[in-house]
Amino acid sequence: MEQWNIWLDRDLWLNVAIVVVATALIYSVLRAVVGTLHKRLMAWSKDQDGSWPHFIAVVVGRTSRVLLLAFSLLLALRLTELPGNWQSALSHTWFVALALQVALWVDTGVRLWSRSLVMKKSGSYNPVMTTIISIMILIVVWSVMLLSILANLGVDITALVASLGVGGIAVALAVQTVLSDVFASLSIGVDKPFEIGDFVVFGEVAGTIEHIGLKTTRIRSLSGEQVVCANADLLKQIVHNYKRMNTRRIVFKFGISYDTPSDKVRQVSEKVGDIIRATPKARFDRAHFLGFDESQLTFEVVYIVQSSDYNQYMDIQQEINLQLLDALRELDVRFALPRRDLRLVGERMPTLEVAGLPQHADTDTDEGTGDQRLPRFS
Repeated sequence: MEQWNIWLDRDLWLNVAIVVVATALIYSVLRAVVGTLHKRLMAWSKDQDGSWPHFIAVVVGRTSRVLLLAFSLLLALRLTELPGNWQSALSHTWFVALALQVALWVDTGVRLWSRSLVMKKSGSYNPVMTTIISIMILIVVWSVMLLSILANLGVDITALVASLGVGGIAVALAVQTVLSDVFASLSIGVDKPFEIGDFVVFGEVAGTIEHIGLKTTRIRSLSGEQVVCANADLLKQIVHNYKRMNTRRIVFKFGISYDTPSDKVRQVSEKVGDIIRATPKARFDRAHFLGFDESQLTFEVVYIVQSSDYNQYMDIQQEINLQLLDALRELDVRFALPRRDLRLVGERMPTLEVAGLPQHADTDTDEGTGDQRLPRFS
């Protein structure tokens, strides 16, 4: 009978009605406020994908209806008289609901941030690095949320945190090779020694970066095949990144014949400087008569190409070479060709010690000339 009397209690049903009505009203007001704020922010950030107003609008739109209903119920319960143990339970429920909603907002913000960076076409961001960072942030956010809820409910999380640490160390030791490549990929993304589309040279590999993955980097070589290199091994190499080269310093040599007079040698240096100065996108540095080589007078020329394009550099070098040919013809100066002079001295040939042949060889000479002929054996 006492149980039935409780259900027939007029004050109980009055409090229930108050809570239900207040919950409905508060929920309607909160939904209206959140919906209006979301629409205003979306209208303000229209055609501004990736901007902060757009981020805020999407995060506000991620507000959970279930959690809004829970907030409304918790607010409505404050309008009634509740026992002490109920008050303690409500305080824990407040914290759980608020922690879940904050975690949802942060989760949405992190996902939007990583997606916006991955979808950028500028190539300034490494998609793998962005994905790794976003996953790490989400793991931290949800782990902290779960541990804080358990701690608020009175659960001792010290042993749990210690066990997670020991388990993490064991997993790290088991997959240390994979983790080294993963952290190398993260280092590539943060430090940016190269990016997708860069032309790099390291060791015997020369090619364009096609993909920077979680464990490997793929390079399209000049000969056409794809070269796959582990991220950790790649960072141990000395990498030459030619995509970031703004200018090229070019050094080339050529030689002229030894019978060139000294005044024309001086003119050659001046002509080379005039040719390079007149060539577009080429800045003259120096041209010097370097030294005496075996069969030529060697010149060394240095100039700067105001471009990183290799094909453009080759066009400039070709134009300089062609104009240099014409200039040397005008000066009546010949390019040096490999030449070796052989001179015979008019001395008696040495004694020949060849089996089956006489021990002395006589030589004939042309009368009146003194020129020595080849040995004649008698």
